[in-house]
Amino acid sequence: MLIPLALVTIIWGSTWLVIRDQLGVVPPSWSVAYRFLAAGIAMLGVALWRREKLAMDARGWGFAAALGLAQFCLNFNFVYRAEAYITSGLVAVLFALLVIPNALLGRLFLGQRLGVQFWAGSIVAMAGVGLLMLHELRADASATGATALGFLLTGIAILSASVANVMQAGETAKRYPMAAMLGWSMLIGVGFNAVFALATVGAPVFDTRPGYILGVLYLGIFGSAIAFTLYFGVIRVIGPAKAAYSGVATPVIAMLLSTLFEGYRWSLLAAAGAALAGVGLVIALRARRPNR
Repeated sequence: MLIPLALVTIIWGSTWLVIRDQLGVVPPSWSVAYRFLAAGIAMLGVALWRREKLAMDARGWGFAAALGLAQFCLNFNFVYRAEAYITSGLVAVLFALLVIPNALLGRLFLGQRLGVQFWAGSIVAMAGVGLLMLHELRADASATGATALGFLLTGIAILSASVANVMQAGETAKRYPMAAMLGWSMLIGVGFNAVFALATVGAPVFDTRPGYILGVLYLGIFGSAIAFTLYFGVIRVIGPAKAAYSGVATPVIAMLLSTLFEGYRWSLLAAAGAALAGVGLVIALRARRPNR
């Protein structure tokens, strides 16, 4: 499970830079819709290649709709909007907190018990995340109102993602082929996004820049179709709490890429935070699987 989790971490660590480039001409809701239109088509193509059954019963369609709303509409709409108020690095850092609601919801709805080693690793990793957050806040201490709004939007995105994660770890999700379920969920999410966009910002807008088009394809195919297939597969094996630790390492990847492409400058505080996050990740992932 470490290889799929590492691939997800690397892919999602790179998406924050691409999302930043998506903000501008196209309203966030339409950018999210385009992203999951590409992802949904790709996933259904994979399902056909695997000869998975595309038809589902009423329960399956209901599950797909709920997953599409939580994961592929609410989560990403709030993420894209949060990046308009705080840096992509800070959004990535905050998303490391996904491990907390995942653990709590997994315990509440799935009966997954998490041992002392997992929580010890969580405390160490969260301390590292806290140092990274402190560094980001010190770097942009002037825009406190915008920062608070960015925090709020990111928090809502985290809760939406956590609900979707726990849904994927449940028994209902396992009754349906993953590629087909993800493909339909993504396309249903496109419908939710399109309705919301029409109601709030009006008719579709598209940016014809090659960078924007390539960004949509990268986010749709790599950042969504491939990454979510790997991630939800990991969730079904080790549970949502431990799988969420990809979000602890993701900010470090995002900041390394920001160093290369955005001129991000590391401080002693940020380096210490990254080191603590890594140590906590290792401690937690070495814990025994949660009991169902």
